[in-house]
Amino acid sequence: MRLEQLQAFLAIVETGSFQQAARKCAVTQSTISRQLQALEADLGMPLFHRTTQAKLTIAGEQFLPHARKICQEWQNAISELEELRCGKQPELCVAAIHSVCAFHLPPVLQQFCQDYPDVQLRVTSLGSDRALKVLKDGLVDLAIVMNNRFLTASPEMVVDVLYDEPVRVLMAADHPLTKFDQVPWSELVRYPQVVFKDGYGMQRLVQEQFQRQGVTLKAALELNTLDAFRGVVRQGELIALLPQGAIQDVHLDSTLVIRSTSDPVLVRQVVLVTTQDRLQIPPIQRFRALVQEIMHPAFLKRSPSAIV
Repeated sequence: MRLEQLQAFLAIVETGSFQQAARKCAVTQSTISRQLQALEADLGMPLFHRTTQAKLTIAGEQFLPHARKICQEWQNAISELEELRCGKQPELCVAAIHSVCAFHLPPVLQQFCQDYPDVQLRVTSLGSDRALKVLKDGLVDLAIVMNNRFLTASPEMVVDVLYDEPVRVLMAADHPLTKFDQVPWSELVRYPQVVFKDGYGMQRLVQEQFQRQGVTLKAALELNTLDAFRGVVRQGELIALLPQGAIQDVHLDSTLVIRSTSDPVLVRQVVLVTTQDRLQIPPIQRFRALVQEIMHPAFLKRSPSAIV
């Protein structure tokens, strides 16, 4: 069964004749006849009495509402896809890591809302692994995450590198490690640490670094929000290894201090990930372009929120 056959059937019903149906469909009368014959062959029953008035049979009467519904659904699908192609998308869903949501994404969201006021933005803060999973499951349109070649190495995925940032040590202002300008890794292993929960790329990055050093990470507590990290570290003993972007405003808090690590310095790479098919949609194209522009390293250095 083909759509053209259904359209021919409906045209005969609406016009009452094969000749008028051919004019309506802009085809020859013989084409209309062949399409109807093929449809009747598929259904195994005649749809019209072969008279001059093209009167429906009982089977034709029962089939008519179904044919109308199928053709209407087809038209609805075509209209929705055309609206999508023209940028009339009802919503755009984004998943991003916490530091991006807190510091880098707000100007992107503001500009996008001005460009596409009719598109509802939905932003969710997630760890990298979870954000990539919901992207692959089709629950979000884009994800801004820590790069992981194992998770993003897929033919349908499009990965844009946004920026690299070093990992720093967050500690209380009176912590013993504040005496170091660059904290040696041999000193870091002596203190219990606050770490991200499983599913966060930072936890994996830090654990792998300690493994390379041949020592065990003393993970005293697992958390999943930046505010919780600061609150716990502020108490005194525990420290945390966090990306610079997540603690770039700590200099405003007199109870906390940031220190670099000695070599090797850990670096986190932040990327935008989406899929090839989504990049055909104008609002997603625009959001991607804004992220590339506003989260470009040169722009971030000029940003008032950058570390000074």
